[in-house]
Amino acid sequence: MANLDIKNLQSFKVELTRFMMTYKFALDEMNTKIKILQEEFEYVHEHNPIEHIKCRLKSPESIFKKVLRKNCQPSLESIKAHIKDIAGIRITCSFLSDIYTLSEMLQNQSDIRVLEVKDYIKHPKDNGYQSLHLILELPVFMTDRTEYVCMEVQIRTIAMDFWASLEHKIYYKYESDVPKHLLQELKEAADSAAALDRKMEGIHNEIDNIKKRKKVYDENHKLQIKDQTFELPADLLKLLETKNE
Repeated sequence: MANLDIKNLQSFKVELTRFMMTYKFALDEMNTKIKILQEEFEYVHEHNPIEHIKCRLKSPESIFKKVLRKNCQPSLESIKAHIKDIAGIRITCSFLSDIYTLSEMLQNQSDIRVLEVKDYIKHPKDNGYQSLHLILELPVFMTDRTEYVCMEVQIRTIAMDFWASLEHKIYYKYESDVPKHLLQELKEAADSAAALDRKMEGIHNEIDNIKKRKKVYDENHKLQIKDQTFELPADLLKLLETKNE
């Protein structure tokens, strides 16, 4: 009987290892996709929306606690069907518009299936929490099969991430029994963070418009002949402006 128990334990350990590995590989693949986008933005575009990337794989203990909370069967098949955030990636962006730009790029990739989108930016939680959550499914190619693995991708601004980190520390310190006055202050801080994001978005858009106007101005005031660029004479430009009047 003891030998049988050991064999069952060894068999379960192998199954659990393979199960966890598929989520780890899915994280690696998604991380690669995001880093490819990040490098493309750095070398091709004028603005890189990605500030930080953080990957997280739930521990077996954390998974089992969630199984108990959700009251689902403690089998690997049931866990895969009911728990969608075993693998998670958090992407921190500079501006609000970056969140939706990056989200659209990920959702449009041909091998990614979008299962759910939760927009806590347009519809914040009661405590003030803001972030965009995507539940995505992507294929992981193993030696003997293809596994389709779910993961959660959270996309937020630096201000949102700072607030969420602070809120988590406070809840941990008070073991979820946070005094009401602190909850109110957290909500006010979330509102301030949201206002800051909107303000920074406005500044970003204004700077972007200035760059575009300058680009148009430079294109209209310079003459390109093969590999040489000539500045149009100021007197000629004034003469053209006089004729237009």
